[in-house]
Amino acid sequence: MEPIRIGIVGLGKIARDAHIPSIRGNPAFALAATASPGAGTLSVAHFSAIEEMLEQVPEITAVAICTPPQARYRAACLALVRGKHVLLEKPPCASLLELQHLAEVAKAGRKTLYQTWHSRHAPAVELAARQLSRRTLRRVRITWKEDVMEWHPGQQWLWEPGGFGVFDPGINALSIVTRLVSEPLFAQSAQLYVPSNCATPIAADLALETAGGVSIRATLDFRHRGTPVWELDFETDEGSVKLTDGGSCLQIDEQPALRAEASLVGEYAAIYQHFAEVISRGESEVDARPLACVADLFRVAKHFTVEPFSG
Repeated sequence: MEPIRIGIVGLGKIARDAHIPSIRGNPAFALAATASPGAGTLSVAHFSAIEEMLEQVPEITAVAICTPPQARYRAACLALVRGKHVLLEKPPCASLLELQHLAEVAKAGRKTLYQTWHSRHAPAVELAARQLSRRTLRRVRITWKEDVMEWHPGQQWLWEPGGFGVFDPGINALSIVTRLVSEPLFAQSAQLYVPSNCATPIAADLALETAGGVSIRATLDFRHRGTPVWELDFETDEGSVKLTDGGSCLQIDEQPALRAEASLVGEYAAIYQHFAEVISRGESEVDARPLACVADLFRVAKHFTVEPFSG
């Protein structure tokens, strides 16, 4: 079969670090063009805006939207209306209503909308899911800390309205929890620590609860220095299930069960393999639960002003 000719919209860090290597490593796809302000640096046609790309390269059949979340809805909607399949980077949109409307547009046009959560493809997540399916969950503890200067250098959009702040990585943890916990999650309280010169939080302490009353506590922090701490502890009736390194490593009852090298490219390779599959089946895949959790946490949050961010 002919490869799926795909265009990328937004050539930021995640597109360069993960999307482009994954596309080029998958024979189901062929990178046809890119669209982003500034000069292109790849050996494909480059345009300053998605409108130009779709007009000048009509053979494109799919588009990966890698812009900041504030701009994803408009770009994705345009691609769907023009008859293209769409892959959305996470967080998928600035609001739940935007994501809902994109799903409706995709359905009406019989196109695939694949809204991604890359951390669900970490090596140990599915093994953890099998373990937890055989146990009764008691409580969950999330610790998600990283250095914003290392992982998001120069990304000013993070701090603007709709930019998510520390929830941009924190939603990765919520995407894993919503994969592993079958019950709905409800926001109970949140303390958001917002720099005086920013619109979004740099750190957060969160409390959620499942429909069955299981407590979930989370600490998110962009001010961490050194090795990132991406951990999820699940306490069950039969012991503990713990994911570390963002879901790359698993401990069961405090014993190592899987230790894999953390690989963002590996997670995105799985994403693009799945994108090809859902396109071939003529389906869409949209799971708004992590985004809904973030929206609800903002609704119940208390805000605390902290020192200005100088990154």
